[in-house]
Amino acid sequence: MPIVSPPAKVLVTGASGFIAAWLCKTLLEKGYSVVGTVRSESKGDYLKDLFKDFGDKFSYIIVEDIEKEGAFDQAVVGVDAVEHLASPTTFFAKDPKDIIGPAVHGTVGILESIKKCAPTVKRVVLTSSIWSIYHAKDNLNYDETDWNVDAPKAVEQLGRDTPGYVKYSASKVLAERGAWEFVEKNKGSINFDLVALNPSLAWGPPIQQVRTVEELNETLVLFHEHTRIQNPPKTKEELMSSASAVDVRDVALAHVVALTNSEAAGERFIINSSSFTYQDVLDLIHAQGNHPDVPKGYPGAGKDVPRVEYIYTKAQKTLGIKFRTLEELSLDTLAALRAKGF
Repeated sequence: MPIVSPPAKVLVTGASGFIAAWLCKTLLEKGYSVVGTVRSESKGDYLKDLFKDFGDKFSYIIVEDIEKEGAFDQAVVGVDAVEHLASPTTFFAKDPKDIIGPAVHGTVGILESIKKCAPTVKRVVLTSSIWSIYHAKDNLNYDETDWNVDAPKAVEQLGRDTPGYVKYSASKVLAERGAWEFVEKNKGSINFDLVALNPSLAWGPPIQQVRTVEELNETLVLFHEHTRIQNPPKTKEELMSSASAVDVRDVALAHVVALTNSEAAGERFIINSSSFTYQDVLDLIHAQGNHPDVPKGYPGAGKDVPRVEYIYTKAQKTLGIKFRTLEELSLDTLAALRAKGF
């Protein structure tokens, strides 16, 4: 099975995003050449400056509309692997088509472009999500055999009235399903295999262009809203909700390792560090020092709350990733946001 090692050239789509920017950095540090797709010259120039120490090892190409037929035809030419991250990340889409369309068409579209224009590509790593895995069931333990069958059904039934996070979930499920179906349908005529990574909420220091709180990505917005004193404060019910997170740097590393590991071919991997309540996060932060700008909530109240558990031993064993703890990623994220004045 193919292994894509340095100094191979890797295409990273959506390169200006939170995870993607860290992925570009990690690939460059490992000795790869990176081509990033961005939607504008200003986004590309920001990354070019961010990675200036790597010289011409980083370049970018503008892809304004990932739904457009052949959008990635030029971008994939001459690369050895593709890391596909470009997809809408929002819980506020009004029409499900506004998020599902780009997610699915962008994913299947880039595979079509590779098939047509890039015989050099040996591996595609798709950034999916644990939202492609979570679904209602009797127990709270999930692994890579689980699929979210609920979200697409909800969108079919409710349309625009579907809750925002369910619309997002449906976009991730349908995009990942579309990728696996494409590979199966075309396995006799393509030169690449597929790996899907399913990360939980990505936290950690942002290196993408963020000038205001409003420019934070959705996962960091969630962290910020729960760790900054609000008026009115978060309710006890909100602080007791179960969630899962992983450090963005570990997510980036998993994407790199997925290129070099032959056993990863054709597999899905949950990328996750910890399951918790937001009250647990507040308790961890206050246990490490005086943080007057962080709410205390209801100390200790999260200990007995049932948690959704995403089992990530497969990623640990196959990819060899040692994930940062909830304490590490919470404190590092808090420090990074406060350093920006957020």
